[in-house]
Amino acid sequence: MLFIAGSTTQLNHHKIPKIPLHLHKKYTPKLFLLWFPFLRFVTMPPTLSFTLTHYLTLLVAMLLVVVEANFPATGIASELPTFREAPAFRNGRECRNRAHGESVFHIAMTLDATYLRGSIAGVFSVLQHTSCPENVVFHFIATTHRRAELRRIITTTFPYLAFHLYHFDANLVQGKISYSIRRALDQPLNYARMYLADLLPANVRRIIYFDSDLIVVDDVAKLWRIDLHSRVLGAPEYCHANFTNYFTHRFWSNPSYAASFKGREACYFNTGVMVIDLWKWREGRYTEKLETWMRIQKRNRIYELGSLPPFLLVFAGDVERVEHRWNQHGLGGDNLEGLCRDLHPGPVSLLHWSGKGKPWLRIDSKKPCPLDSLWAPYDLFRHSPSLFSDS
Repeated sequence: MLFIAGSTTQLNHHKIPKIPLHLHKKYTPKLFLLWFPFLRFVTMPPTLSFTLTHYLTLLVAMLLVVVEANFPATGIASELPTFREAPAFRNGRECRNRAHGESVFHIAMTLDATYLRGSIAGVFSVLQHTSCPENVVFHFIATTHRRAELRRIITTTFPYLAFHLYHFDANLVQGKISYSIRRALDQPLNYARMYLADLLPANVRRIIYFDSDLIVVDDVAKLWRIDLHSRVLGAPEYCHANFTNYFTHRFWSNPSYAASFKGREACYFNTGVMVIDLWKWREGRYTEKLETWMRIQKRNRIYELGSLPPFLLVFAGDVERVEHRWNQHGLGGDNLEGLCRDLHPGPVSLLHWSGKGKPWLRIDSKKPCPLDSLWAPYDLFRHSPSLFSDS
C-alpha cells in the first residue's frame, strides 16, 4: 500500500589533515598560473584587452581549485546534518521475540555525509511500515573517520533501533575502481555491497541491501521472506531494457568477454535493492568473481557505470525474480541530467531515486519533482532557522 502524507565551531589545527604530496604536484602549478594574472590586476590598472571581468573570472577559478584540492581529497567536511528524533515503533502482538533468530530481518545500508539524509529517511520508512519494527536489525557501513559522529546521529535519531556499524576499508578497492559517467558512482563506498559477506558476522545468513536514496512503503517482511530457491541473489529484473547498452563496444567485440553471457537469459537488474544469501555467496566466492571483472575493466574499459556492470556480468540470468513493486527505480532521472520521471505502471512497495536527481537536493533548491513529495514525509532533517525568518 502506498502511503502519502501530506553555532560557531572552533577548528583544532592538529586534526586538519595535510594535503598529500600528489595533490600538491597536481594543483600547485594551476595556482601559480592563476596567481600571476591576479597580481597584475592588483598592481596595474586593467587594460582594454584584459578587463576586470577576466580578472574576477580567474580569481573564482583559483578559489575553486583551492577548494577542490583541499576539501574532497583530505576529508575536511562540513558539520554533519542533525535530525529530529523519530517516534518509537513497537512490535505488534503477532511478532515473535527478537531472541528467535528466524524472526529477525537484517538490512544493510551505507552511511556517508553526502547521502546521510537519504539513509535516515530510508530507515524511518522501513520502521514506519513494517509490522515488527523491533525485529529489524540494521547493518550500517561507512568509510569515513567520522564513524563516532555517525553512530551518535543514528542513536539520537532512532533511540530504539538495533544496529551495527562497520568500517569499510577503501583500500580493498584501491586500484580497482575506474572512472564512470558520474562521480558519485566512483566512490569506494559504492562498492561496499560487494563485500557484505566479509563485513557482516558469519551468523547473518541473509541480508537485504538497500541504497540510501529510497523509501519503503510496505512491510519489509514480505521482501525478506521471498524464496531464493537455489540462487544467491534476488532482485526485480527488467528484461525489456537494452542489455547491450551497459557495456562498451570493446566488450562485445571481444569473443571471450561476450561469451560470458552464453547460455544465460541475462536481464538488467538494479543493485540498489537486493536480497542476498550470504552463506551461498561465501561458498561461491562471489566477491572474487566481481573483483576479477573490476580488474579487467581497469585494463580494457569494458563498461561505464560504476559497480553495476560487475554484478550483471556475474549474476545476470541467475537472479531470483522479485516483483517490480519492490524497486520503482529511476525516480532520480538519468545519470547526466536527473530530470523528473513518473512511476512505472503497477503497485508500489518501494520508491527509489536512482539517477542523478536526489529528492532532498531538489526540495532544498525549491525545484522539486512531483514524486519528491512522496519522499518528503520521511525527511527527519532538522532545518536551521533562517537568518531572515520571523520566528
